[in-house]
Amino acid sequence: MKNVLTVLLASSISISAAYATKIKGKVLDGQTGEAIVGATVFLEQSGLSTKTQLDGSFEFKGLSAGMDKVHIRHMAYAELVREIEIKKENTPHFTFQLTSSEQTLMEVTIKGQRNGGDDDPSARRLEKNASQVMNVVSARAIEISPDITVANVVQRVSGVSIERNSNGEGQYAILRGMDKRYNTTLVNGVKVPSPDNKYRYVPLDLFPSDMLERLEVYKSLTPNMEADAIGGVVNMVMKSAPRKLFFQANLATGYSQRYFNRDFGSFSSGAVSSKSPYELHGKNYNATDADFDKGTLDYTYKKPMPDLVGNVTFGNRYLNDKLGVILGLSYQNLYRGSHSIFYKSSVNNTNPNAIITEKSDRQYDEQQQRLGVHNKIDYRFNANHRLSFYQMYVNLNNLQLRDAVNTIYNGQYDPSIGKSELTYVTRTRKTEQQIYNGNLQGDHHFLDNRLNFRWSGVLSSARNELPQNTTISLDGIEENFQRRRTSLVNRSPVTYRWERNTDDDRAGYWDLAYKVPLAKNKLELSTGGLYRDKQRSSFYNNYNLSPIASEAKYQYGVDYQDYTDLNLTVSNPTGAVRNPLTYDASEKTTAAYGMFNYENDIIQMIGGIRMERTNQGYKLLFPDGEERPEGSRTYTEWLPSLTMKYHLDSKQQLHGAYYRALNRPGFYEVVPSRVLNEEFWERGNADLKHALADNFDLRYELFPEPSSQFLAGLFYKRIKNPIEYTFQPDEIRGQDVYYMPGNFGTANNFGVELDFIKYIQKFGVKANYTYTHSRITTPKKSRVINEVTQDLDPILMDQTRPLHGQAAHIANLSLLYKDANKGWEGQLAGSYTGSRINSVSEFLNADLWQKGFIQLDASIEKKFKAGWAVFAKANNLLNTPMELYIKGTNPENDKIAEKIVKGGNTLIRKDLYGQNYILGLRYSFKK
Repeated sequence: MKNVLTVLLASSISISAAYATKIKGKVLDGQTGEAIVGATVFLEQSGLSTKTQLDGSFEFKGLSAGMDKVHIRHMAYAELVREIEIKKENTPHFTFQLTSSEQTLMEVTIKGQRNGGDDDPSARRLEKNASQVMNVVSARAIEISPDITVANVVQRVSGVSIERNSNGEGQYAILRGMDKRYNTTLVNGVKVPSPDNKYRYVPLDLFPSDMLERLEVYKSLTPNMEADAIGGVVNMVMKSAPRKLFFQANLATGYSQRYFNRDFGSFSSGAVSSKSPYELHGKNYNATDADFDKGTLDYTYKKPMPDLVGNVTFGNRYLNDKLGVILGLSYQNLYRGSHSIFYKSSVNNTNPNAIITEKSDRQYDEQQQRLGVHNKIDYRFNANHRLSFYQMYVNLNNLQLRDAVNTIYNGQYDPSIGKSELTYVTRTRKTEQQIYNGNLQGDHHFLDNRLNFRWSGVLSSARNELPQNTTISLDGIEENFQRRRTSLVNRSPVTYRWERNTDDDRAGYWDLAYKVPLAKNKLELSTGGLYRDKQRSSFYNNYNLSPIASEAKYQYGVDYQDYTDLNLTVSNPTGAVRNPLTYDASEKTTAAYGMFNYENDIIQMIGGIRMERTNQGYKLLFPDGEERPEGSRTYTEWLPSLTMKYHLDSKQQLHGAYYRALNRPGFYEVVPSRVLNEEFWERGNADLKHALADNFDLRYELFPEPSSQFLAGLFYKRIKNPIEYTFQPDEIRGQDVYYMPGNFGTANNFGVELDFIKYIQKFGVKANYTYTHSRITTPKKSRVINEVTQDLDPILMDQTRPLHGQAAHIANLSLLYKDANKGWEGQLAGSYTGSRINSVSEFLNADLWQKGFIQLDASIEKKFKAGWAVFAKANNLLNTPMELYIKGTNPENDKIAEKIVKGGNTLIRKDLYGQNYILGLRYSFKK
């Protein structure tokens, strides 16, 4: 009997297996056709449930044939219930379309805002419908990426590379090979000033990435956009009030692998005086050694505290959905650093190639404290009138300690043998950068929504402070370099430096658009403009404290960490405020435009012209014999543009654009200042002109599925009077050579962009590649043999090279994984930047190039019930170094022990940053 039951049971199982089947399907947005990720699919009869994957797909296996009811639920949509038939085999794939929950028209508008690019499907829709050639990174893509600042997020966009700071973090964006000076940064479509003490471009590492609803990168302009964007525009769209109650918080901690095996060097920020003795006591005050707090000369070396990263965001609507409020707070406290080896060469008029004469071994330790606060309040009087007020404040406080051991070889190219001159230079630097932006905006509709009037009043301020930066240098001679046990002598002055600059912007914008009533086609005519008043103040002062006696008081590696007992006297007791870097400047910009937007089922055309008038000037507060103590210039440019989209079908289109744009010099660049940096002298150029560029774009765009895309584009830029920094002789002072900006004829820049995104169930791929080719011709010093004396005589020759900062090859590859049922989501992201010019030399074929590099980052997240999630992020997994080199070498460099010559190139600098890790907890609540 037992055997019979066993046979019957086995037969039953085999029969059930024979008739078991599976079904597949997709869940889409009924209005847009976008895939809906994370929707719950429930089968009533079988009791099974699952969630839709990255492409909106779902699958059930092991089902019995017959009728069943499917329930599909998602928080943003009405529940769908439908009866389906499950066949024994070949059950067709199901497609279910969800509709929004029942809402008033006003609520639908709000939903459109909240869902305007905060997830991948809506980001693809924005790219497809955009007038400009653009790319969008959604809030969700940012959240699950390895990046915690906007600077690192933007590198994932096609055609974008980043310039990093001394600790390896991204700082500035380079769009399509155009240096950071050619790009514009916006917050919610409004330009923000830069806290940079030299230039007008905005450091993107100020902004925590979790403040964003989406990141937009515009690669073409329309007439209603500001024209100072030859390279493109980075627009940070901040989070807006949601449809319903929303709360999110995350808290994370981490560590830099760099500090697993070494200590973190620091000094007390409380010892930094925010104002110099000149500011505290007046211009006639004679400072003494007692006026300078010695805390900046007292260093500590110990393990750093763990990193801390946190964010809280709250949003809701009140008063029957008329009033919307969102408030966000972000804080980051990070410990970063790098190890840098820098080789100094002696390229000059008599040396045909670089000879390495000095080595600098530098350790950077930096504490970054990043704060971001933003809030937005919007009030809807009715369907036609709305007011909103947005405020944002970001602050980045850096405390950096740099230790440098400088070795002068003195003819002995192997420092492990023989004597070498050694100098120990330690610098403490506190830098605080901040931006405030306040924007009051109105949106009004008249004539049955045919006439739209928008206006904005903007108050922005950017501030940069570097108080009491301190540098001390001690000398020593030693027999064995490897032991580093030597007496140190303070022969050089200790320097204290104060720098500060403030940009205050007051601006007004207005736009008026009228929809012309037509039977079939759409035509909108618009006009508008802006007025901006920018005021800049710049302050610079420094004091030199010379040693009274050169005493061998310290021993490196033993008691060299505290220099507070130095016996010093102030050699310039009234300071050095009387210099060209203490000035006031202003810039008044007036703009107006006229634009048309025509659209039918096949084609869309947007065109018009923009006028921008610029009045820029400066005044040195302490001219001190300068030839141009005051300066001003006024110019007006007419800037046409035309954008066209041709719809090949519902999924593919051609997108073409032409626009003319300009690039204004920064204040620092036109003020005739002179300042000594670490390696060379810099000088402004009062004759510097603005640059103009004609820009062309053509892109094929395919959106085969709601979350997928394939983009293939060509671009070309012709730049008149491009601005490049080069070493140039001072025409007034004769033989002096300065690193200064100049205009150099006409430059050309063209390239190809490919962008691909594809999701298949749980897996996804994001990939892009950009090839860029640019050419500019600038004068360089060279040498020719004198037929009479047989000496090398200096001459000037033109050299054609790529634009500064332009890499020929840029690529990104991200491998994505998402299991909506189990709550796992992960990403492995690689970024490649090819070789590019880092610094332009005054000598022919002696430019400093950055070696191409790959950076690999990763992130992972596990979701739990009730809105909880655990996440981890890892950066710079390969610990890829930043390397600078000169093409070519000198045979003498082969004698250096470090073997810095490879493949005919000479290594000049190598920086290593180490890996960084973060582990955190996130909570999200959506009503």
